[in-house]
Amino acid sequence: MCMELALADTIIRALPVTTSGATQQSTDSVVLESVTKHFRHRPAFFNWISREQSGETHALKEVTLHVERGKVLVLLGPNGSGKTTTLKLISSMLLPDSGRVLVEGADTSSQAAKARKHVGFAVANERSFFPRLSARENLDFFATLEDVPRKLRPERIEALLEQTGLIDAAHMLAMKFSSGMYQRLGIARALIKQPAVILLDEPTRSLDPAATSRLWDLGRGLAAQGATVILATHNFQEAAAVGDFVAVLRCGQLVAYRRIGKAYTEELRSLYFQTTGEPDAEQMARSHG
Repeated sequence: MCMELALADTIIRALPVTTSGATQQSTDSVVLESVTKHFRHRPAFFNWISREQSGETHALKEVTLHVERGKVLVLLGPNGSGKTTTLKLISSMLLPDSGRVLVEGADTSSQAAKARKHVGFAVANERSFFPRLSARENLDFFATLEDVPRKLRPERIEALLEQTGLIDAAHMLAMKFSSGMYQRLGIARALIKQPAVILLDEPTRSLDPAATSRLWDLGRGLAAQGATVILATHNFQEAAAVGDFVAVLRCGQLVAYRRIGKAYTEELRSLYFQTTGEPDAEQMARSHG
């Protein structure tokens, strides 16, 4: 259950600060400035059994983050901490209730269409593909929606199928795909327009070790080419392997931020459990072993 955080509970390391001037504007690809997002909910019409009450859920509270172009930011946090909400705000699927979100300089509230052009979003459990079209046909359809020039589509689709390990399944109907293949197709779709900002929501959840390693390499490669990657995950090994920075969320608040550098998986694990207050079952098992 989320409780209000006291200042003493918060560990912020190397928190990015807001500065003015051309240097800041030229290096920051994504900016969240004091962003708050809450969801109002009302009880169901027939509510005499559950006695559900109306109220608000605070998904994010005064979150400030700056993500440099060409870097990978990893979002860690328990379920319900605000990771997916953060990604949806950056993608302009959601708008902040206060504060602002900038994507490549475009405000998602007043310039949503402009901001959206820069973003590719791979949603967890992607299921929006046409089941009776092949992987290649699905990508061609979405490339058309994203205004990718016709002459560029075949080569780009081929490259993405190769990068995501789907080249041998290019002609397979999407309805025959496993959950892991769907996940990889969703990532290919997010990259089809070569976005400047790539949002990945638990991208390796359904992937086998080989596909996971391939995706980690892809993420690092995209950042090396100048893209900004923001990755939400529960996997500490993934965070250490891919990320440049890590932001830990708890109850919609930013409770830790640090450069990953050469941090090991166990260091990130320790940071996570120290700042979220979640019980570390593995550590408890080791101490009682």
